[in-house]
Amino acid sequence: MAELAAPAVGDWDFPRGTASIELMTRFAADRGLPAEQLLAATTLSPELLADPSVQVDARQELAVVRALAELDGADATALALGRRYRVSTFGIFGFACISSPTLRDAMLFALRYFDLSFAFCIPHVELAGGKLTLELDDSRVPADVARFLVLRDLAAIFSVMHDLLPEITLEDLSFRHEPSTVDGYERAFGLLPRFGADACRATLDPALLALPLPQANDQTVALCAAQCEALVARKRRRSGISQQVRERLVRLGGVDAGMDEIARQLTLSTRTLRRRLSEAGTSYRALVDEVRQTLAEELLDTGVLSVEDVAYRLGYAEASSFIYAFKRWTGMTPAAFARRFRAARQAPPGR
Repeated sequence: MAELAAPAVGDWDFPRGTASIELMTRFAADRGLPAEQLLAATTLSPELLADPSVQVDARQELAVVRALAELDGADATALALGRRYRVSTFGIFGFACISSPTLRDAMLFALRYFDLSFAFCIPHVELAGGKLTLELDDSRVPADVARFLVLRDLAAIFSVMHDLLPEITLEDLSFRHEPSTVDGYERAFGLLPRFGADACRATLDPALLALPLPQANDQTVALCAAQCEALVARKRRRSGISQQVRERLVRLGGVDAGMDEIARQLTLSTRTLRRRLSEAGTSYRALVDEVRQTLAEELLDTGVLSVEDVAYRLGYAEASSFIYAFKRWTGMTPAAFARRFRAARQAPPGR
C-alpha cells in the first residue's frame, strides 16, 4: 500500500485547545451530568474552557474522556459524542480543511497539521488496489479507553468529512471488537460495520479525492494555512513528552537525575522515553542542557550567587565542568554573562 501522507505526529501526547473538552461537557450536560463532575479529575474549570487561547495537556482531555466513559462506556455514547464534532469545532484548522480545493487537499492538510486536532487514535490513509483506506492506530492509547476513543475519533472524522463533502459515503468499515449491540453504528457511519476484524479500517472510493469541495476558496485556505503553520510551530517547540521531561527537570532544579529516573516518573521504560523524544525531534541530553542553561542564566541574573554556587545548585561536581558547559551553550563564560547582565541593568534608560 502507498500511504497518502504520514500524519505529522505519531502519538496522541500533544497539547490541545479546550474546544473538545468544552464539547464533551456540553454533551454530558445534555445527559444530566454537570460539567464540574466531568472536570473533577482535572485542574480545569468551566470558566477556563471558555478561553479559546488556553492550551491543555492531552492528559487533561484524556481524564475527561475517561470520566465520561466510566459513567457510560456504551458504544452508542462514544458514537453519539463523535457525531458532535463538526468542522467548526476545529477553528482555523477546520476552516482551512473546508476551504481546500479537493478532498485530497483537505486530507493532506489535516495530516500535516494533525496536532491541531483533538484525536487520540493516529490515522493512516493509504491508496492501493483501487481503494482508499483510513486506518486508526490505537496502539498507544490507554487500554481502558481505547475502544471508546476509536469509536469517538472515527465518528468525528466521518462527521467532519461529511461537512467537507456531503455526498461522501463509506464502502466498507471494520472494527476489532465485538459489540453487544449495534445501536448507533449505522447512524454514525451510514452502514453496518464488520466486527472481529484485524484493525479499525474504513474504505472509500478513491475517486472522492479529486472531487472539488463546495466551499473551496484559495485565498481563505492560504490565510488559514499561514495561521495553522504559526500555531503548530509554537506548539511543537514546547509540547508533549518534551514538555513533561522539562517540567520534571525544572522541579529537580536542573539536577540530572538520569534518564532512567525521569522515565520512571513518567511511568515509561527508558527505551520508550528515548524513542518518543526522538519522534519529537529532541533527546534527553538536549533537554537537560536546555533546562540547565535557562536555570543557570536565571541564577546568574540575580547577581547574588557565585559561579561556584550556581554550579553546585545545578548538580555539577566541579565548577569547571559547569563553566565548560555554559560556554558551549552561550559562547561565553558564566562570569562574562553575569558582568554583561549587570552592565545592562545599570545602564541609564534610553541607552
